[in-house]
Amino acid sequence: MKKEKINTKLQKLRIENGYTYQQMAEKVGISKAYYWQLEHNNRRLYYDIAIKIAKIFQLKPDDIFFN
Repeated sequence: MKKEKINTKLQKLRIENGYTYQQMAEKVGISKAYYWQLEHNNRRLYYDIAIKIAKIFQLKPDDIFFN
């Protein structure tokens, strides 16, 4: 089975939960542009942001960010 990329997982979770880029950015406490860059693999994902994103989806960071 092919490993799913982190940015693909983030986008899939966001869409499945009905969030826009803006809504996710507000929940995480970053700009919309920064969040968009995370999903498009143009920004490095830092641990503190990973924790916040995981909490939004009620998951553990490992469930999202590690295969």
